[in-house]
Amino acid sequence: MKKSKTYICIDFKTFFASVECVERGLDPFKTNLVVADPSRGNGAICLAVSPRMKEIGVKNRCRIYEIPNNIKYITALPRMKKYIEYAANIYAIYLKYIAKEDIHVYSIDESFMDVTKYLPMYKLTAEQLAQNILNDVLKNTGISASVGIGTNMFLTKIALDILAKHSLNNIAYLDEQLYKDKLWNHRPITDFWQIGRGISTRLEKYNIFDMEGITKINQEILYKEFGINAEYLIDHAWGKEPCTIAQIKAYQPVANSLSTNQVLFKDYNFNQTFLVLKEMVDLMCLQLVDKNLVSDKISLSIGYSKDIIKSSGGTVKMTVRTNSHLLILPYFIDLFNKTTSKKHFIRTIGIGFNNVVSDEYEQFDLFTDYKSVEKEKRIQNTINLIKNRYGKNSIVKAIDLDEDATTIKRNKLVGGHNAE
Repeated sequence: MKKSKTYICIDFKTFFASVECVERGLDPFKTNLVVADPSRGNGAICLAVSPRMKEIGVKNRCRIYEIPNNIKYITALPRMKKYIEYAANIYAIYLKYIAKEDIHVYSIDESFMDVTKYLPMYKLTAEQLAQNILNDVLKNTGISASVGIGTNMFLTKIALDILAKHSLNNIAYLDEQLYKDKLWNHRPITDFWQIGRGISTRLEKYNIFDMEGITKINQEILYKEFGINAEYLIDHAWGKEPCTIAQIKAYQPVANSLSTNQVLFKDYNFNQTFLVLKEMVDLMCLQLVDKNLVSDKISLSIGYSKDIIKSSGGTVKMTVRTNSHLLILPYFIDLFNKTTSKKHFIRTIGIGFNNVVSDEYEQFDLFTDYKSVEKEKRIQNTINLIKNRYGKNSIVKAIDLDEDATTIKRNKLVGGHNAE
């Protein structure tokens, strides 16, 4: 018989906002505070709102204009480096109790832990161990958290997301039977991990509105509708999840890729976006060189303002496998010109490199000017050396000084938000 496992998942309450309150010596549960950048306009997204704000009805990730005018609050500019610093300190506290091999960091403020072997060692229940960790974090950082406990990672996450918020001690537990008893008929179904509005809409076609409904329908219908992803839906409907933290850590992707995306600071026209595209390609090529990687396939994605028209872009297989900006940029320019609308404003742009492998496998075609490529590579390596030593903005190209360029400003950001 397979031995049962026990997992815990810790999630810090509106992490960014709680950090800002603690830094100001304020109680997050008594303070109205939002983390947002008003310079981006009244439509700027609030990265987090304090627990007190949530308590009075303000939703996390709302836009500034959605906050009722009668609510007075503190606006804190995002400080991503500060949040990373807190997250690192919290992870160090985890390591006092659990080995890194048994911790899976899911996001900056949420982590899974396999505590199966630690419970008999500490002679504690999972709830007691979780509470000890929470108390240690609160004492040393001032940050509060909620905890889900379960017999697999899915149930742990569901206990956290749906039940812990209604628990007096912010800790909730689920096994397969409790899951069926408490949540099989829970609605909306979008409250469940990995079920978004798109999946729920497709389920509604078959009159499925809760997890029990998934268990009742013929599985062939689900596989026809969702393909291989139906397997996850069916397993989760029954409260099953075979994946373990050890398997996550051992996972090796079949193929590798590198990509970058940005939401433009304002609506850009075709020519302005073309400028940003060239900046992004230059930076990504430098990244490939720095990591000693090459690629033979590129991708482009363009999103239009207010979703007036469907996003455009595509993928192109190159005749070379390289990290040379000289060789790669023409492919992006051609794809951009062929697929991007010249009549509509643009708000998002993303580029990617697929089939990424070691530069040992660099390959050129008959038309490649090898001397130019080698000269460029020496320049790229020198640029990377300067940037790595003195900072990203220590050396920039003339194109980056254009008023519509974004590189210099984005180099001061972390995750697209203020670093300091």
